[in-house]
Amino acid sequence: MKNIPNEEYRKILELMPICCVDVVLFHDNKILLVKRKNEPAKGEWWVPGGRVYKNEKLEEAAKRKIFEEVGLKVKVNKMIGIYETIFEKSAFGKIDGGTHTINIGFLVEAEDKNLKIKLDKTSAEYKWIDKIDESLPEYVKRVIFDSGVFN
Repeated sequence: MKNIPNEEYRKILELMPICCVDVVLFHDNKILLVKRKNEPAKGEWWVPGGRVYKNEKLEEAAKRKIFEEVGLKVKVNKMIGIYETIFEKSAFGKIDGGTHTINIGFLVEAEDKNLKIKLDKTSAEYKWIDKIDESLPEYVKRVIFDSGVFN
């Protein structure tokens, strides 16, 4: 997949929404969250995920993002829903119009039941939760709720 140069990507963020996947990894009645190192949502507990590449199928993007961010191969159980987020900031700090993402949520499970989490440079730490914590961002609570795993 072709990487977009930073200045071009910044311009795209200023002009239009970005298509992303967000991945709810369910294992042993718990969900994996990562603490973000980058804007937007720096310092927040979030589900792994990110940008979809051109010509990449959505399920493949979900598998790629979870592998890149936490080092796990997964199988997709279902699409959870379609969402959007709007942030004032971006990976480039504050930009005109903020960051607008269209997010497709997926529920996945690890192929290997002996999980060995290996965080990439975008996350500071990880944790497993067994219920929806009210301190989580509204978007994260919504995606987890819609996944149905704690209902």
